[in-house]
Amino acid sequence: MREAVAAARASLTRMQEQLRSTESELDQERRQLADAERRGRLAAEIGDQETVAVAERFSAKHAERVAVLERKLAVQQDEVVMVERELTDMTEQLKQAEGTRVAQDATERVARAKGGLSAVDDDELAKLHLDRAAREAAAEEQLEALKKKMGKRGSP
Repeated sequence: MREAVAAARASLTRMQEQLRSTESELDQERRQLADAERRGRLAAEIGDQETVAVAERFSAKHAERVAVLERKLAVQQDEVVMVERELTDMTEQLKQAEGTRVAQDATERVARAKGGLSAVDDDELAKLHLDRAAREAAAEEQLEALKKKMGKRGSP
C-alpha cells in the first residue's frame, strides 16, 4: 500500500508539471493569436490585402490551437483534482491500516502477557503486589528525606 501511495504521489507531481507546461504553452499561443490579429488589423488599416489574408490564416490556426489547449488544460485540471482526491483516500486508508496493525500487535502482546500471568499462582501474584508496594513506600520515604535535606519541607 505504501508503494501505491508513493507511486500516486509521483504521478501527481508529473501531472502537475504537465499542467504547468500546458498553461505556459496556452499563454504563448494566446500571445501569438493576439499578435496575428493585431497584424491583420494593421494590414487592413493600410490596405494590404495580402498581409490581411496571411494574418487571418495565422489567426485561425492560433485560435484553433488555443481552443484545443484550453480543453486539454481543463482535462488536466480535472485529472489532477481526481488524483489528489484518490491520493488523500489512499493515504487515509494507509493510516487506518497501520493503526489497525499497531492495535492488533498491542492486543497480541497483552494476550501473550496475560497468558504468562495465568501460569503464576495467586500467592506469587500477591507477593509481587506486596513487593511493589514496599518498593513504592521506600521510594516515598527517600523522597521525603531528600526534601527535608534540601529544605523544601519542614518536619511533619
